[in-house]
Amino acid sequence: MCYNVCMAEEINHSQETSIDHSIESLAAEKARRRTVALLAIIAVLIIAGIIVGAIFLLSPGNKDATSQIRDVFIIFMALETLVVGAALVILIVQLAVLTNLLQNEVKPILDSTSEAVNTLKGTVRFVSDNLTEPVIKLNEKLAMGKRFIDLLKPRK
Repeated sequence: MCYNVCMAEEINHSQETSIDHSIESLAAEKARRRTVALLAIIAVLIIAGIIVGAIFLLSPGNKDATSQIRDVFIIFMALETLVVGAALVILIVQLAVLTNLLQNEVKPILDSTSEAVNTLKGTVRFVSDNLTEPVIKLNEKLAMGKRFIDLLKPRK
């Protein structure tokens, strides 16, 4: 009775789990589709902006506007270079911190783990040589003696 109830509860739990996974996968798929659609819209807007800007800059009456836009664009490029430079400095600092972490924290953990494994190997070898092999040899000799005695007994 308890077995059937337990099995029914386990089946219900597995069905609930599979339904939860299905709902999660549908939600993830929906979020992925939204992200792809948003990226496509942004790409179309950027391309349209480039086309409109090119048409505006190539028109014959906009020489002053073109030079002003060029100057603003150069300023934005300089600011972007500063931002990228700052990001690279932060990345280099984070890489140095990671390297320090690996050398000062992870390496000692690996060394102590290696030492523990080597100690365990020695312990296993000691137990094997001093306990397991003698017990196996004793069992072997007892089995030989029993078989020898069984051979000497008369058959019925």
